[in-house]
Amino acid sequence: MLAGDAGEGDVIQVVSRAFDVLRCFEGHDTRLGNLEISNRCGLPRSTVSRLTHTLTRMGQLVYLPRDQKYRIGPSAVAMSASMMKGAQLRSMIRQRLQEVAEQLPGTVGFVVPDRFHLVYLQFARSASALGLHEGTGSRISMASTAAGAAYTAALAPEVGDAFINDMEREAPEAAKILRPRIEANRQSLRERGYVTACGLWSPHINGLAVPIWSPQYQTFVVITIGLLSAMYDEQRLHDEVAPPMLALGRSLGSLMEGAESDAFANRISRKPVAMAVHNNNKPINSEGVNELEAGTRRARPARSLRAGDGRR
Repeated sequence: MLAGDAGEGDVIQVVSRAFDVLRCFEGHDTRLGNLEISNRCGLPRSTVSRLTHTLTRMGQLVYLPRDQKYRIGPSAVAMSASMMKGAQLRSMIRQRLQEVAEQLPGTVGFVVPDRFHLVYLQFARSASALGLHEGTGSRISMASTAAGAAYTAALAPEVGDAFINDMEREAPEAAKILRPRIEANRQSLRERGYVTACGLWSPHINGLAVPIWSPQYQTFVVITIGLLSAMYDEQRLHDEVAPPMLALGRSLGSLMEGAESDAFANRISRKPVAMAVHNNNKPINSEGVNELEAGTRRARPARSLRAGDGRR
């Protein structure tokens, strides 16, 4: 084990740092040297050197002698491939995202948390979409996006507060953005079932996001949409964007619950997302506790902070 890697609590720092190194490789063709990885991770170059050596021996990275750099290795690719077995479910999710995207000129995304960021697993946009052009695999900030606001607001208060405390230690600038807004975001989620963020990530983009409990990941995933602020101010988000996004949240929530029970294989036929306005103030109760309102369903609350960012 690397010196100093026996970390706080039950977090094994050497494992956490190894994943930090792998996160630096944003695409299959990305090539990075130890110095570049060190700069991206904020880790000492000597530590990075030992980590890349170990990851290379494990097949997670491949060393390129001519370039004196590394790229993603076959074991990492194989691990990613094993995660792709749910392709049928993701295809169905994308179909539903596209149904909403055809009605709103923005980018609709399905994102999952990754430490202090979120990653797009699926996205959809219409031909007339303007402004935001994220794609599958893109990483976005937890602190300055509607998706991040929705995710942190959905966590149980003590879990969300602990998450922000961790963020203050590791990403203090991001925490400065998120902490002052967390109570307002929680209130919006309780009262409306969604969270908005206007001009926070970019002065030209307004966003709206709905969190959904995922039985597969045992945490919240988020559906989010970004639209040009010149076309959709905050009031228009509430009036025109919230109803179809809430309907989409209910549809995907049911879909993921069915997938977890293996029932989705018998429900291949696609149903359009309803556009009717629902009573956003009426809670829909579930078997679990801390239920989200306005139709955002989940089986149970997030178990812990570590379930949210993948670390224990």
